[in-house]
Amino acid sequence: MATYQTYDTIGIREDLQNAIYDISPTTTPFMSTIGKTTAKNTLHEWQTDSLADANVDNAQLEGADAVSATLTPTTRVGNYTQISDKVIQVSTTDDKVDKAGRSTETAYQLAKASAEIKRDMEKIMLSDQAKDQGTTGTPRKLGGIQSWLTTNVVDGAGGAFTEDMLKEAVLKAYTEGGEPTMLLVSPAQKQVVSTFTGIAAQRYEAPKSSPTTIIGSADVYLSDFGTLQVVPDRFLDDDVALVLDPSMANTAYLRPFKQTKLAKMGDSEKHLLNVEYTLVVKNEAAHAMINNLI
Repeated sequence: MATYQTYDTIGIREDLQNAIYDISPTTTPFMSTIGKTTAKNTLHEWQTDSLADANVDNAQLEGADAVSATLTPTTRVGNYTQISDKVIQVSTTDDKVDKAGRSTETAYQLAKASAEIKRDMEKIMLSDQAKDQGTTGTPRKLGGIQSWLTTNVVDGAGGAFTEDMLKEAVLKAYTEGGEPTMLLVSPAQKQVVSTFTGIAAQRYEAPKSSPTTIIGSADVYLSDFGTLQVVPDRFLDDDVALVLDPSMANTAYLRPFKQTKLAKMGDSEKHLLNVEYTLVVKNEAAHAMINNLI
């Protein structure tokens, strides 16, 4: 008599784990590091200013009358708010059936939508997208940080990222008065930065009671003008590296994240998740950019 096997058995229950595994990146280093503020209009504006150049000839006669004032006005700049959203629609039945890995499909899809919008925001704000006030037929767009940085730019000329390029960028920002503390790079460029000699200059004092740990990644770069935290960002393109002062940038929210249940049109539920925001670059000369790296 042949052995009865699982291949012959009817009614074996399925073996499906009660979990969903998703490794899509959700960290947003740029947004998480810069501050938050509130916008009150679709055009969010601020002012910048700078001191006059230092003058070696500033020597005056004793008792002389005061000369006429030479004052300069502030510069008024701004960025437009951009609306980003996701819409989900789930049938009433789908939310009732028993599923693995989530309580309801609506809750799961809303959580996914929130993470996806944050990924979009990070990529948009790190881009070279130009600001656009929009029209009734075209959406408003914020200007990404690459479109703002004009004073301190180092052209990589399509070559590999080098330490000399980084030194030049840091020097430019420092000369303008900036105090950058972050080097934001793509994962591929992070590996390049790990080879820079400025990384090797770091020294870590290990506890005497335990062996020394060799640091193999470039988490900190010691420049001539201060320490830079080297941060990889999966949403930054390989052809650019950003030298940033996080205190000189903000995400401004006109309308924070909001979930709205839309009008019911049938045997399903539709939800809108949206946010209206812009990027504030308080003074673009505080930062620097190395571009055209590939």
